[in-house]
Parts: sequence; structure tokens; C-alpha cells
Amino acid sequence: MALAINWKLIFASLLVLELCYQATSRSLQDASMTVRHEQWMTQFGRVYKDDIEQAKRFNIFKGNVEYIDSVNNAGTRTYELDVNKFADLTNEEFRATRNGYKQAPFPRSCKATFMYENVSAIPSSMDWRTKGAVTPVKDQGQCGCCWAFSAVAATEGINQLTTGKLVSLSEQELVDCDRSGIDQGCMGGLMDNAFNFIINNHGLTTESNYPYLGVDGTCNKNKESNAAAIISGCEDVPENSESSLLKAVANQPISVAIDASGQDFQFYKKGIFTGSCGTGLDHGVTAVGYGTAADGSKYWLVKNSWGTSWGEKGYIRMQRDVAAKEGLCGIAMEPSYPTAIKC
Repeated sequence: MALAINWKLIFASLLVLELCYQATSRSLQDASMTVRHEQWMTQFGRVYKDDIEQAKRFNIFKGNVEYIDSVNNAGTRTYELDVNKFADLTNEEFRATRNGYKQAPFPRSCKATFMYENVSAIPSSMDWRTKGAVTPVKDQGQCGCCWAFSAVAATEGINQLTTGKLVSLSEQELVDCDRSGIDQGCMGGLMDNAFNFIINNHGLTTESNYPYLGVDGTCNKNKESNAAAIISGCEDVPENSESSLLKAVANQPISVAIDASGQDFQFYKKGIFTGSCGTGLDHGVTAVGYGTAADGSKYWLVKNSWGTSWGEKGYIRMQRDVAAKEGLCGIAMEPSYPTAIKC
């Protein structure tokens, strides 16, 4: 009987030790995570209004970091994630402030004609950055006007190809002044509509003349009247065709819409993105090239508008030539581009 009691005592002692070990381990992990959060706050200049908000953000940060670490440690993806400036946001908060593409009604508002339909000479790779047709990466901030940044980047591209001059154009002009139909500034919009606004407005002014503020404002007619770039029209790339999109991107930067709602997109760091995503288009970006990685993986080179601390200095490489006709994340569903004035 005494022996049985001793075993019980031993088991009880071991259980207590295990619980103490687990508690200590959790405390050390929390302490380590607290240090990571504080370092992250310093890195990105994050300041919270009070202790309650900081505690809330810490818990969100902790969950996101644990997910990011688990993905990277598994090493099973063709890309890596990063504890970036969005790490203290839930995915819902992130999508609400950083996306803003409104899926196009049909028929779409640009012409259905496709000038590159019969193009046959397509380079094996293209990077419009190296050809001087892409301005530096910009940051839309917490304004859901990705549509404006996408349309402006495509317009900057065709303007450079037409005039030989790379000019940074004004997204804020679109945010403030393009209120036609679906385009509603920071509440979202559509690139096709933005192109039509630029056409009807007889051009778009420069970034320096009408600088970006990241909030909805009142249209400044004086600044708006000083056009720096004009376009003659816009065309829609045939939908659900990566081969048609390839022809277009081989000739100029192209506005594309994608489903950027997933956690992996939120925390993308580098590599060829092959993540899980659907076709619920919610973000406007710009395809500025394409290529093939050393391992043979084909990709689209996409310019984003979340600043240079996200992704590959503001860019993402997305898998190209996938089985789905819509392309990865719907990239081939609703591409469009501005056309140049014919001299």
C-alpha cells in the first residue's frame, strides 16, 4: 500500500513539474514575443493610443507571427512570408483598408477591341522597369484607392512609351475628381472608369502638382486643369486568357485586378507566389513584366501600391500559366490598358 502511495506522489510531482515547465515555457515565449512586438513597433513607428489597444494589437501580432513562422519553417512553399508593417492587423482589417477594387459590371467600359490580338513576336521575358516605363513604388496608405494607383501606373507607362518621358502622375486627382458611377475615392473604384475619366478630362496632372494625401478630398479644378499626360482611349484584354495578357504586357504595363484577400498575400516577402486565392477580385495592381525563374517557374511581375517594405521592394512575382483559365488569383479576368494618342 505504501508503495502505491509513493508512486502516486511521484506521478503527482512529475505532473506539477510538467505544468511548471509548460507555464515557464509559455512565459518565456510571451516574453520573447513581447520583445519582437516592441522591436517591430520601433521599426515601423507604431504607437498605440493606450494600453488596452496595445494589448489587443499584441495578441493579433502574436497570432500573425506564429502563422508566418509556421509557414516559413515548414519550407513547403515557393515563397516566404514576412513580419511586415501589416502584422498587427487582422486579415479583415487589412482588406478593408488596403484593397478597394470593385469588380467590373458587364459590359465593361473600355473597348472590347484588342490591338495586340495578332502579335506574334513576344519576348521570352519583359521588365518595363528596365526600359524606363515604371515610376518608383508608391504607397496608398489606408485609403482603398488601389484602382487609382493601378490606372495611374498603366498611364505613366504608355505616356513614357509615347513621349520618352517618365512622369509621376497624380492618383489624388482621380481620388478627388473621378466620382463617376462606381469610382468613389477611398471607398473603391475601377480602372476602366479611371481611364475613361482621364480621356474625358483631357489628361491627368503630375504627382507634384496634385500630391497624394491618402484621404478623400474636394476636386481642385485649378490643379486638375494642368494636364501632363493624355490618352486616346482604353481597351479591355480578352478575359480569362493568360496568353492574351502576355501579348499585352509584352507591349506596355497593364492594369490587372486580383484576389489579394489571403493572409499569404498580406505577408508576402519574396519568391514566386503560388498561394491559395480565389477569383473574388478586390485589388487593383499593375503587371509590368513577366519571366521565368531559374527552376523553370513562370511568373508575372506585378507592381503593388503598399510601399517598398512589402514584398520584393513593393513588387510580387505571381505564378504564370496556371491550369485555371482565370490565372492565379484571377489576374487574367479583367485586365485593361490605356491607348496612346496617335500623332
